[in-house]
Amino acid sequence: MRKSVGRTGIRFDNSMAESFFATLKNERVHRTVYPTREHAYRDISRYIEVRYNTKRRHSGLGYRTPREVHDEYLNQQLAA
Repeated sequence: MRKSVGRTGIRFDNSMAESFFATLKNERVHRTVYPTREHAYRDISRYIEVRYNTKRRHSGLGYRTPREVHDEYLNQQLAA
């Protein structure tokens, strides 16, 4: 865990997290009406695991998906 290097209100520390939540809200949450909190939880979890982690490429990850980066990390750990 790394200590934050920014002051309160400075967004550069967590820009990747803010980008993720903005994408989640724009692509899923604001386009869907959820009848219950449980329905929202399941739908958002499914979106993250099926769409976001496996198909969405990120410039911060070298235009790879989070799944590709995670799998590469696991392969490096097994090889070591």
